[in-house]
Amino acid sequence: MDAVIKLDNVPAKGATRVALGDRLFVTGGKYLFLGLLILAVLLPLLAIFWRGFSGEAGQGGGFVAARELFASANFHWLLANSLKVSLSVAAIVVPTAYLFAYALQRTLIPAKGLWRGISLLPLLAPSMLPGIALIYLFGNQGLLREWLPDNIYGFWGIVLGEAIYTFPHALMVLLSALGMADARLFDAAASMGAGSWKAFRSITWPATRQAVFAAFCLVFTLTITDFGVPVVVGGDYQVLALEAYKAVVGQQQFGRGALIGMVLLLPALLSFGVDAWLRRRQGEAMSGRAQVFHPAPSKVRDACFLALVLVVCAVLLLVLGMAVYSSLVKFWPYNLSLSLRHYAFEETAGGGWLAYRNSLTLATCTAIFGSALIFTGAYLMEKTRGQQWLNQALRLLSFVPMAVPGLVLGLGYVFFFNLPGNPLHALYGSMALLVICSIAHFLTTAQMTATTALRQLDGEFEAAALSLKAPLWRHYLRVTLPICLPALLDIIRYLFVSAMTTVSAAIFLYSPDSILASVAVLNMDDAGNVGGAAAMSTLILLTSAAVSLLLAWASRGLLRRSQAWRQGSPATT
Repeated sequence: MDAVIKLDNVPAKGATRVALGDRLFVTGGKYLFLGLLILAVLLPLLAIFWRGFSGEAGQGGGFVAARELFASANFHWLLANSLKVSLSVAAIVVPTAYLFAYALQRTLIPAKGLWRGISLLPLLAPSMLPGIALIYLFGNQGLLREWLPDNIYGFWGIVLGEAIYTFPHALMVLLSALGMADARLFDAAASMGAGSWKAFRSITWPATRQAVFAAFCLVFTLTITDFGVPVVVGGDYQVLALEAYKAVVGQQQFGRGALIGMVLLLPALLSFGVDAWLRRRQGEAMSGRAQVFHPAPSKVRDACFLALVLVVCAVLLLVLGMAVYSSLVKFWPYNLSLSLRHYAFEETAGGGWLAYRNSLTLATCTAIFGSALIFTGAYLMEKTRGQQWLNQALRLLSFVPMAVPGLVLGLGYVFFFNLPGNPLHALYGSMALLVICSIAHFLTTAQMTATTALRQLDGEFEAAALSLKAPLWRHYLRVTLPICLPALLDIIRYLFVSAMTTVSAAIFLYSPDSILASVAVLNMDDAGNVGGAAAMSTLILLTSAAVSLLLAWASRGLLRRSQAWRQGSPATT
């Protein structure tokens, strides 16, 4: 050992210090990440079950209360309404999103980047924005009121609002699936005389049906657990998510809220389990020898798909544009002159500019601390050896938030952190707890992005660092981070926008000093200030879009410098 150390010209004391530092970075980092996951994910979920089934006084009421709730006619009515809405939204959104994704990936329509950007705009706004826009379009004094035989409040209002809200989520899943295609399969089908429809049935559909199911489950789960749209346009048509929100916030019936939260957790867990089973059965979609698929020109096909894309984008622009326009109208519908009076938030109830500043703080802290924590945790799991049981535990807990709706996670935080005997009770109502909850809520997607980028790196990088006796943390900062900077920037952007627009988990956790902009939208709508709610929603939308564009612009120089190694060396003559 001494001979090796002398040969490498590394003092024995220095080598010991490097080994100790690596052990602290790897093992200590993994245990710290595990502790945070237990605190932020596992314990709040366990608190829901404890509160729901606890027979202690003031708690859930135990199995007797659960049996009474689940056997009641009111619960059956709420459940039937939720299932009807969720299935209807999924039946509308998934086929439309599939055709839209097919147009972007498998046709030659023009301006694909523009249509894709428009289709993803609802991601930048809270879920209440489509509902507010529908009120101005089809409400009692709506611009297009005569188009509907009845008013927009009720079943169809919820369905239309949720369809607009969930459309980009389904589209992202299907874009990824349809973006992977092996041109050799289509060439073989063409050589055997198969037409385009037969090629679709035999090649495209089998390769994408798992993604269709995943999109269906995602839309179903997002709809059944969202209360933003129902609270705005639901009217007398009540759903389970709204009932859980009213039980906890309005009636202080925490046991009832916990029981409904457990019911809302079941569809997500079932969808997650079936989706994971289908993924294992399907296997890899493309091999390493696959060739890039380029669609053949077809005027009829492209014209039909372009018409579909134009209709969908027109609907999205109409809804989002109406929300922006209504925020600028002085007094709808009697005085349609433009004014910024709805943006004078300090003059109205709901949270004011404090809520907007708090949302900026939450989004910034979530993006900075969340990206650093998640990416480092992914690196420790994927690029370090040893502690296999610990790695498996970290992976399992990292995937749990994907199967937990934000409404359920927020309820869990209420039941766990609001316990008087909990030493962490001081965090309740603070901005710190909102940041922790937001990171936990959006952890899985960011984790998968980081893991995908890290798995593309050869393990020889870490082996070279060890052979040179370089500290692993220094290699992580100087080599891994610059190489994976594109993925890290995507994580930062995703966390910022998600935290800026979130309402489901944060609705139970804020205090008067930590109220958020998305919560202020709900409060202003409840107070009848729909114009102010539209203004705050528009401000969230514009802020999310501006920060996304700013990150894309600012990252160009960083990417050009850190990714210069990807460019081929200049040819020499």
